Amino acid sequence: MRVERRLDLTHQDRHPSHERSRTEDYMQASQLNRIAGFIWGIADDVLRDLYVRGKYRDVVLPMTVLRRLDAVLEPTKDAVLDMKTMLDNAGVDNQEEALRQAAGQAFYNTSPFTMRDLRSRSSQQKLRDDFLAYLDGFSGNVQDILDNFEFRNQIPKLVKADALGALIEKFLDPDINLSPHPVLKPDGSVHKPGLDNHAMGTIFEELVRRFNEENNEEAGEHWTPRDAVKLMASLIFLPIADQIESGTYLLYDGACGTGGMLTVAEEAFQQLASKHGKKVATHLYGQEINSETYAIAKADLLLKGEGEAADNLVGGPEYSTLANDAFPSREFDFMLSNPPYGKSWKSDLDRMGGKAGIKDPRFLVDHAGDSEYSLITRSSDGQLLFLANMISKMKHATKLGSRIAEVHNGSSLFTGDAGQGESNIRRWIIENDWLEAIVALPLNMFYNTGIATYVWVLTNRKSERRQGKVQLIDATRWYEPLRKNLGKKNCELTEGDIKTITDAFLNFDQTEHSKIFANEDFGYFKVAVERPLRLKGVEAGRVYSAKEIKNLRASSEVDEEAPPIIKKIHRRGTQADPLRGLFEAEIHGKPAVVEYEPDADLRGSEQVPIAEPGGIELFLRREVLPYTPDAWYVADSVKTGYEISFTRHFYHPKPLRTLDEIRTEILAIEKETEGRLNDILGGTIK
Repeated sequence: MRVERRLDLTHQDRHPSHERSRTEDYMQASQLNRIAGFIWGIADDVLRDLYVRGKYRDVVLPMTVLRRLDAVLEPTKDAVLDMKTMLDNAGVDNQEEALRQAAGQAFYNTSPFTMRDLRSRSSQQKLRDDFLAYLDGFSGNVQDILDNFEFRNQIPKLVKADALGALIEKFLDPDINLSPHPVLKPDGSVHKPGLDNHAMGTIFEELVRRFNEENNEEAGEHWTPRDAVKLMASLIFLPIADQIESGTYLLYDGACGTGGMLTVAEEAFQQLASKHGKKVATHLYGQEINSETYAIAKADLLLKGEGEAADNLVGGPEYSTLANDAFPSREFDFMLSNPPYGKSWKSDLDRMGGKAGIKDPRFLVDHAGDSEYSLITRSSDGQLLFLANMISKMKHATKLGSRIAEVHNGSSLFTGDAGQGESNIRRWIIENDWLEAIVALPLNMFYNTGIATYVWVLTNRKSERRQGKVQLIDATRWYEPLRKNLGKKNCELTEGDIKTITDAFLNFDQTEHSKIFANEDFGYFKVAVERPLRLKGVEAGRVYSAKEIKNLRASSEVDEEAPPIIKKIHRRGTQADPLRGLFEAEIHGKPAVVEYEPDADLRGSEQVPIAEPGGIELFLRREVLPYTPDAWYVADSVKTGYEISFTRHFYHPKPLRTLDEIRTEILAIEKETEGRLNDILGGTIK
């Protein structure tokens, strides 16, 4: 039986160094649910008449962060103040590292106050001044969080409504303990257990999820469900599990949202390395354009005790990944992302100089003999550019290279004509043999959309058996329904479902749900096919000048029986080649090779598979010339494109009904309609 989830505290959520029994897990889940519920209730108790429900998060999330950081810093408060005094007296300007060491954390507060000190203030003005001084005392990384939460903007409103003091009192309520240290009874026994960093981070994640659900217009916009992340982590880690060596690995997400994808992937990698007897250090890097979401991600890492990782997150409106890459010289071992899809990136395009002005080496590459091969997509959707960004950060000098998992909607598979940005990106990826697999996920997997989604898996170190091949996996029917929708998410991948998908991936077999293709199977040549212009009054065997052709177009009608208009005669010795537009004709009674004026209204195009036996010419002889024998193709116009069709390869037609079933249904309809017609005509039908 599935238990309705509040906090997801199954084994995948446990820190590797904190294995617990099922009883302990249940007890902690109950504790964390209670704390999250208490904090959730603060909004209704204090903010109900002051904020609309959708704005509660603007106060509750930063206050939760502040209270946790405050509780963590309490034991070393005096040491930090002493260190601050000593550094000031010594005239030391660069105090960051010393103050962090004094605090024993990646952050600190040099104000004379703790949150408890702010409880008893004689006036709201005094409380406001001291609270602002308290905020100003935090280290730069916490200031960054507060600034992106825009929390200081809330203080005048809270003070004016006499709500700031009540808010502080609520977060200091003895019924909850947000400190890592237990609250003891007089006899020394534990009254309220402490929260380790991971548990606090989980509470914070739960609050974010609840607020996202409350704001239906934003629900899940920056939130990738944990089951999807676990699948993505499995797809990039499991293929190289037995090749992991002890050492340091870098993980990156170029659209990191609230940071959950990085932290879940980090945990999965740590567990896998430990299982194989390896000791690994992981460093997280991320970039996020949304201010509040970036603040949540950074706060979550600080709450989990990952101060260095928090410092490696970059965000805010000035840090668009496409227009302002925060890590241009970095390369990463593992990269995961769920970039925005179907979202305009025109503002980024304008900042980068427009299509003609972009010189970013992430999006102008050397490929297929073109030193400025363009990956620039339509301005209405830039999701594939996020993938190009990650590819630019692949490691090429290491044994494992880099592995990438990124979520896309269906348009990344096929939009963009040959020679356009989307198709160019697919071509660039596939012809470089980086694409390992694409996994089609079940519908309604994500909180904010019910559309079809796909996980692209890339690496620059394909195993020998995968080289030159791409695997497509249809996982749309491997899921379990949720009892209660979370936004638009109505299903989830269970542990069993994830194993089924990863087994199909690792086995690399041709099955009903897994198809293996050669790289070139997705490529095609787009060929322009022309037919001659035929107009009334045209003389056979005569060459017309451009001006004459223009006048004929304006004054004559199309006549399919008229001879084709000759626009050019070639020198003697030119070989006729009708398929390329070089036709034999008689000019003044002598044989010649000519070109015809094309009819723009009859112009068409053909997609010729790259893998077509015999190539373009044999295809046209078979598929075009039998129906339009005067057609030719323009060799200079041939463009190479790539597209991927899941529908074509995994189409499951519904079985046709039997004739007996159809006959029975028709007779039933006839019997029903006969009676109604008789009623309409007043019973005249006998």
